[in-house]
Amino acid sequence: MKIFKGFQKGVNLGGWISQFAEYDTEHFETFITEKDIEYIASLGFDHVRVPVDYNVLEDEEGTPIESGFGYLKNCLSWCQKYDLHMLIDLHECFGYSFDPLKVDMDRKKFFYDEALQARFMKLWAKIAETFKDYPETVAFEPLNEVTLYEVKDAWNEIVRRYIEMIRSIAPDTYIVIGGVVYNHVTSVPLLDPPYDDKVVYNFHCYEPFLFTHQAAYWVDYMPADFRIDYPLPIDEYRKISVEQFGMNDGVTFDERVTKFGPEFFELIFTDAIKTAEKYDAALYCGEYGAIDLANNAGKLRWLQDIHKAFEKYGIGHALWNYKEKDFGLVDERFKEIKDEFIKIV
Repeated sequence: MKIFKGFQKGVNLGGWISQFAEYDTEHFETFITEKDIEYIASLGFDHVRVPVDYNVLEDEEGTPIESGFGYLKNCLSWCQKYDLHMLIDLHECFGYSFDPLKVDMDRKKFFYDEALQARFMKLWAKIAETFKDYPETVAFEPLNEVTLYEVKDAWNEIVRRYIEMIRSIAPDTYIVIGGVVYNHVTSVPLLDPPYDDKVVYNFHCYEPFLFTHQAAYWVDYMPADFRIDYPLPIDEYRKISVEQFGMNDGVTFDERVTKFGPEFFELIFTDAIKTAEKYDAALYCGEYGAIDLANNAGKLRWLQDIHKAFEKYGIGHALWNYKEKDFGLVDERFKEIKDEFIKIV
C-alpha cells in the first residue's frame, strides 16, 4: 500500500483554532506557540494536524479574516523551522458542524444547499491560494467528520467538485478525504476512487468506543461514573454494551471479532486497506486516542495494539490530542506514563 510520506506519525492541535471555549485573540496567540511545535518535533513526530474552524478564517458574512490566516501561516513557519509537515483540517464550516454539543445543528442541510457549498468552496479557494506554494509541507483536509450515512453520495459529489477546484489552484498538494459516520474506517469503501495520485483516504478510530470515550460528557448516553478497562474478553464487552447501553451493533459485534488486540484493529481496518490497495492510494488515520479518564495501563495497552496495526500496513496517523480537549498528551493525567507513551506513539 502507498505510504503518505511526511505524515506517518503526527499529533492534533485541537482546541487551538478549533473547538475553543470562546473566540479570544489571547487564546489563539498563546495556546500553541513556536515552543510547542519545537517540543512536538523533539518527541519524534513528523507532522501536526491543525483543525481550524471557519469563524477564525472568515466573518459571518464570509469576508476573510487575515489575522486568522496568520495563525496558520505562523504554524507553517514553525513547522518549516523544525522540519514538520502540516495538515490543514477545516474542522467546521459555515452551515455544518460534527460537534454533538451543537444540538440544534442541521447536519444534513449543507450537503444539499448550493449556497452553503459555494461559501465552503470560496473559503477553501482562499486557503489554497495562501498555501499552494508548499505542496511538500502542507496538505489539505476539506471537512472533519461527516456524521450522517445518508449523505454519502452527496458528500462524494462535493468532494469531486472540491478536488477539481483545488487542483485549479494547487495542483500538487495532497488532499486527505474521509468518509461518513464520523469518518469511521468502515466508510472508506463508500468513497469514490481517488481522482489523482495525491488523494489520500482518511479515517478516525476510537474503537472500542466504550473504552476510548468512557464517561465522556458529550456522549448523551454515557454516565459520568462509567469506567471500563482494555482489553476485556469480547463477550464481556458485548454484554456491558447491551445491558448498560442497549447497544448491540457496531464493529465490536462483528461475528469475525473474537478478541481485542492488534488483530481487532487489523480486522476492522481490512476493507479500508483493501480499498486503498485497489486504487494504489495511501491510508491515513487523522484521529485516534483514549480519553484521559481511562486508566493509564489500559490506555498504553490500547495504544500498543492500534500502533501494531498502523505499522504493519504503513498507515499514517495523528494522535488526538496534543493539549487538553480531554485527550491531552501533555496534560497532568499523562505524566506518570509519558515516557512509555512517547515510545509507542
